[in-house]
Amino acid sequence: MGIPVLILGESGSGKSTSLRNFEPDEIGILNVASKPLPFRKKLHVLNGATYYAIKQKLARPVLKTYAIDDSQALMAFSMFAKAKEKGYDKFTEIAVDFYDLLRFVIDKTPEDCIVYFLHHTETTDTGKIKAKTVGKMLDNQLTVEGLFSIVLLCRTDGTRHWFETQSDGFSTAKSPMDMFPKEIDNDLKAVDTAIRSYWGLLPEKDAQSGRTMSSSKSDITNTEDIREAVNA
Repeated sequence: MGIPVLILGESGSGKSTSLRNFEPDEIGILNVASKPLPFRKKLHVLNGATYYAIKQKLARPVLKTYAIDDSQALMAFSMFAKAKEKGYDKFTEIAVDFYDLLRFVIDKTPEDCIVYFLHHTETTDTGKIKAKTVGKMLDNQLTVEGLFSIVLLCRTDGTRHWFETQSDGFSTAKSPMDMFPKEIDNDLKAVDTAIRSYWGLLPEKDAQSGRTMSSSKSDITNTEDIREAVNA
């Protein structure tokens, strides 16, 4: 049973930047909009990722961590593709496609596989920050945050970036009790380590030392194998 994690934030809040401390043999980026990463480090990226392509990669994962950047674009692109369709059925279909991907992560990936859904936000009429969808008709079909146990909100004041791990009453951020402080550094590698430590998913030597997890040679032969597997 894999672990989906929702990373919310408006454009420029640091969602993609939070990936910067992963090494190339630690994460695969499933890049829906094919946008360049906002840092120099070269991670393994699958550009133009669709629902089908994402499921194909996750069906045979060679890594323990993946990031869908960004998952809201999956909904938006589906909406564009169905723009000429009449009626409300298309909103149900878009909701079902997203739900099916989430269930795939939970049901079809190993228990130590974490998939981060990087997702844009919107603010409601009441001032609450939530996951962006493609309109109120889809919101009636699906509450995105309700499908995740961990929802982190990217924040910035223009000089620093951080994650909120619990709601202040005006967001949908949430996380299990005592997993994180209320505010943490914008570092998804550190988040990944904390999640694995909390649920006992770190190798014993890393759990004892507090070091970040690295994949063993039994999982990954070499960097070239990863590049081929992620980009195939």
